[in-house]
Amino acid sequence: MLLFYVRHGKPIYDPDSLTELGKKQAEALSERFAIYGLDRIYSSTSTRAMETARPTAKRLNLPINELPWCHEALVAREFNPYKEGTGWTWCFSDVPSVKLFRSEEIKNMGYKWYDHPAFSDLLYKEGVLRVDREADAFLESLGYTHDRKERVYRKNGKPVLDRVALFAHQGFSMAFLSSILDIPYPEYCTRFDLGWSSVTVIDFHEWGDIVVPRFLEVANDSHIYKSGLPLSYNEEYFF
Repeated sequence: MLLFYVRHGKPIYDPDSLTELGKKQAEALSERFAIYGLDRIYSSTSTRAMETARPTAKRLNLPINELPWCHEALVAREFNPYKEGTGWTWCFSDVPSVKLFRSEEIKNMGYKWYDHPAFSDLLYKEGVLRVDREADAFLESLGYTHDRKERVYRKNGKPVLDRVALFAHQGFSMAFLSSILDIPYPEYCTRFDLGWSSVTVIDFHEWGDIVVPRFLEVANDSHIYKSGLPLSYNEEYFF
């Protein structure tokens, strides 16, 4: 199975929607996915994610399966490094948090990094365990059972689809992709990022009786190039 993780197009966060450029990016995505098609489309219930998915769903004549647990508001609450009432930011954008995430002591804690005393008053553990639980149920429905002890997947006898797309968010991607790839969140969130409407392709590759997901592409924006839209990382870097 190929899982296409798609970040929404350029957003307006309040009210939740896409800008005109974001809508053009969504249309460009539909052109890309029309080439080889998809078997199923999923989306976060946020408006900006749904608006990004709709042109592809319409072009391929597929329904959008809504996943409320993918909404970015949930992970925004869980992966905020400040206590309630003291401010808000993403932990992966906060300098002190990133320095601690990259420290030897956090690396040595591995998958239980959230048990570090510095995080005792925060919701990191709650967030990781929630996303792990929901992600495992999602993959279970697609035919793969996650063995978190061995850090592999196994087919569970359900029909496995060939091509599945999930339209969601940057902040959610840090928790979700680190979870399904069995990479500790601090390692993942300090090394990977996604631009608007970018496509990350994950191959659930079979190695005998086990399945190990692997990146084929990360944050690909070839549809932007093909459509002649401005090439940039969120209008911050141009390359």
